[in-house]
Amino acid sequence: MQMMEANQIRETSVRRTVGEPPHESGEKGAALRPGRLYLCATPIGNLEDITMRVLRTLREVDLIAAEDTRGSIRLLNHFDIHTPMTSYHEYNRIEKAHVLIEKMQAGSNIALITDAGTPGISDPGEDLVRLCMEAGIEVTSLPGACACVTALTVSGLPTRRFCFEAFLPPEKKERQRILEELKTETRTVILYEAPHRLVRTLEELYHALGDRRATVCRELTKKHETVFATTLEGALAWYRENEPRGECVIVMEGRSRREMELEEQMQWRELSIPEHVAMYEAQGMNRKDALKQAAKDRGISKREAYAALLT
Repeated sequence: MQMMEANQIRETSVRRTVGEPPHESGEKGAALRPGRLYLCATPIGNLEDITMRVLRTLREVDLIAAEDTRGSIRLLNHFDIHTPMTSYHEYNRIEKAHVLIEKMQAGSNIALITDAGTPGISDPGEDLVRLCMEAGIEVTSLPGACACVTALTVSGLPTRRFCFEAFLPPEKKERQRILEELKTETRTVILYEAPHRLVRTLEELYHALGDRRATVCRELTKKHETVFATTLEGALAWYRENEPRGECVIVMEGRSRREMELEEQMQWRELSIPEHVAMYEAQGMNRKDALKQAAKDRGISKREAYAALLT
């Protein structure tokens, strides 16, 4: 009985979200229901990684918005899907978004697909989702392949806490700002990079952050998949001699908290006691608490610290 009820719920959901009922139930003459936006994850390499739900949705929606129609048509042809397709990419993401939203407001269901992986992750789908929500269009995400999570899980680095930086920004000032922030990032860091820029990015990471454990993943899920667990220095040395090919994901360990604590200790060791107290006062402590903390850092009594402060 429970199995039958579950199936009935699923079928009702399918008709409600993918079909095109012209009226609200029980309300004759009611306005057309707006359509939905479906974020459909597509394979990042191996075509078998597409889900049955995505395939069904791509067949049933009214229109597919694709980041690269030339590449996506090969995917649709492979699975014998003949749904009309339109382009939605970086250079028309705002103007075309309003066109797509008008179609959904008129009742059309639209699927969004990216070059590979999950729409909205480091691609213009992010803007379309935001504009849909502002327009009251419902958005549904159909989970599937995602390069950053795939790389993280095979990296051998901690997975409990991580941050995703996608591609480092091309602007020099903004790029330096991000690298500066990563110096104190304690979570595992995931970056995307194109093969022809990989060496440059590894050089910048190594010089800005020092040597850290890192794993470079290439051609994930494809025939020539490579997972290279090494360090930033080791990866840099290897790819200077061996030209990288295929899209790359860099997974890098975060900064050690213990290392940062030791670094802070080394900073005050170079200060006099008055300078040490002044450092804490500059951070917002009052004189009494600053004196107490400075004495604790140095392993001396507050009396000794106070005496040094007076002299």
